[in-house]
Amino acid sequence: MSPSASALTLSSPLFTDHGELPQRFTCKGTGVSPPLVWHGAPEGTRGYALIVTDPDAPDPDHPPTHTYIHWVVAYLPASTNHLGEAQSASLPPGSREGVNSTGHTGYTPPCPPAGRHRYIFTLYALDTDRDLTGVNPNRERVLQAIAGHVLAQTQLIGTFRHRR
Repeated sequence: MSPSASALTLSSPLFTDHGELPQRFTCKGTGVSPPLVWHGAPEGTRGYALIVTDPDAPDPDHPPTHTYIHWVVAYLPASTNHLGEAQSASLPPGSREGVNSTGHTGYTPPCPPAGRHRYIFTLYALDTDRDLTGVNPNRERVLQAIAGHVLAQTQLIGTFRHRR
């Protein structure tokens, strides 16, 4: 990397890294996807993938925890450097949403049953814009498909505690 090159970064204008997610992006609000912005794509980037997970989610079938998948987006065009608020409903042409832990596509808002959970937004810069995932990709299929095609990755972590 040259001295003038920057690393891939991911941020949101509405929450800081490791900061509290605004309520409107959770089950206590409208549950829409938050706005995201990224910079510093490496040379050769032809697309992006975005995966949002909750590694703190309890699952009675797999004690003590499992990773809950909130959003899977494959093949955002290289010309994209942001997603607006609630953009899960209208992604850029060529993008493809995958199946989350609810069994549906789209953004599933955080709604932890107990405690403060971390929501990890991971953005991958890819050297391909070809869809390698097949129909209705899930997190595992996307990660398998992009293996060997990731030029850089970055994360943004938001937190949320659901008080009932």
